[in-house]
Amino acid sequence: MQAQQPRQPSILQNSVVVFSRNYLPLARINIKRAIVLLITGQAESLEFGNPHIWKVRSPSVVLEVPEHIRLTVSNPERLWKVPPVNRREVLRRDNHSCQYCGSTKNLTIDHVIPRSKGGQHTWDNVVAACDRCNSLKGDRLPHEANMVPRSKPKAPAHPAVAFAEQFWKAQQDEP
Repeated sequence: MQAQQPRQPSILQNSVVVFSRNYLPLARINIKRAIVLLITGQAESLEFGNPHIWKVRSPSVVLEVPEHIRLTVSNPERLWKVPPVNRREVLRRDNHSCQYCGSTKNLTIDHVIPRSKGGQHTWDNVVAACDRCNSLKGDRLPHEANMVPRSKPKAPAHPAVAFAEQFWKAQQDEP
């Protein structure tokens, strides 16, 4: 009886970081999508310091796929609209936690400046709040209720900007 060889992890399980034409890290994509971009000429290889390159073999071609690629096509940053102000998006922005006490239970949304006092239903005025804190604050301004949100409410950042910040932070943390 033959001993089974341990299975090698598939190269196709790896991911590649895609940069825009102006070197803004946009996203992490699977290696299959990276191969398509490289073969069609929509992307080129990037070599940062000590690049990791995977060799993908077909019957007629050996393709070297780097860890980082740069788009060569114009306008890769697709139009992105700020999402609408709704409960789901506010909870996502605030990491599903109350901005007054930190609770993750029974969340609602709260208008920092109540609508009855001229507050608008905008990203700059809406936060996630638990039922208890929302009731305690009631129809008062934050300083009147002595309840200030933990973070200043603002519209979500473009996904590419958020990814870029995360990418460069990870690069700094590597030895």
